[in-house]
Amino acid sequence: MKYPFEAKFTEIEAAPEPFVSAVFSSLASEFLTLPKGEGFVDYAAFETGYEALKKATSGFAALPRSAVLKTVLEVPIAFVVLRSMLGFTPPEWAYVAAQRSGFVLDQGFARTLDRKVRVSPLSPLRPSPEMTKRIEAMVRTACDLLEEGCPTVQTHQIHRLQKADTVGGLTALRNMTAIGAPYAMLLYERFLGRPFAGHRDSVSELVGDGLENAIEEQLAKAGISFRKTRRAERFADFDQAPDFMVPSEFNPKVVIEAKLTEDDGTARDKVTRIQHLHSLSMSGQPAGHPKFEVIACIAGRGFGVRREDKRKLLLATRGKVFTPKTLDRLVDCTALKSFKTK
Repeated sequence: MKYPFEAKFTEIEAAPEPFVSAVFSSLASEFLTLPKGEGFVDYAAFETGYEALKKATSGFAALPRSAVLKTVLEVPIAFVVLRSMLGFTPPEWAYVAAQRSGFVLDQGFARTLDRKVRVSPLSPLRPSPEMTKRIEAMVRTACDLLEEGCPTVQTHQIHRLQKADTVGGLTALRNMTAIGAPYAMLLYERFLGRPFAGHRDSVSELVGDGLENAIEEQLAKAGISFRKTRRAERFADFDQAPDFMVPSEFNPKVVIEAKLTEDDGTARDKVTRIQHLHSLSMSGQPAGHPKFEVIACIAGRGFGVRREDKRKLLLATRGKVFTPKTLDRLVDCTALKSFKTK
């Protein structure tokens, strides 16, 4: 099987399908494993918070605000447990609390507090008086909502509290703890999100970093000068900067886009971005003489769905498409070879 980066571009233009199949065959998904990253909460810590909250409320027989607040300050992970019971994101919780309390509770405060708790889940909080008031407002709102349960909504609607443990107020909560269901585990899985989506979103940059780190390793091993761009960084002649520019941003001769996605819709957007880089490389240039070579390094099952997207990718990069499986050929099969010093 010949990979597209081993072929002449005329071969790819004449018969792209075999090369599409070759790229498909080298794609592998790593969606079953995720990096934990800073702020990952393991189940033991989460359950500690759950048990502390259960004890403070006498098995959720009542939700005394002062006792719940005291628990949150002493065992901060209980704050995340409370949020998981609601099924809210930190900004959503802050928004509802601000509406009900009149306090200024912006999204930044909510996210920062939630992250602080996740990083040190069992270290007591020592907030300032003003911060204590904000936390108290969020705790009070959570307790109010959990006591009230799910309000009546129209038949074509569903309410966020329309869940087995919150639909019926405290009665529903007590039932969850009394019927022998592993309620703490249910809440933990809800905290992680639809199959780990909440956690997956929080470490999305780390997931992508794995591919970029592998590219860096190949460039460094060959002694190639390169510029790795940062998020939202701007450069002349690029409305959106590529992930790598060789040898530098001042005179790019090779640009590399590192794209990982497990979703085919997102993959289509990323192919479009690489096509745009190809257009920039050909702007004002005679046919067949681009300003710079465009290389795509792709990973994830999202790129393994639509063959038409893969054809577009091969044409935009003139066959210079690599996957983690073929990354060891990156330097020797592209224009990067001319910058090799080792």
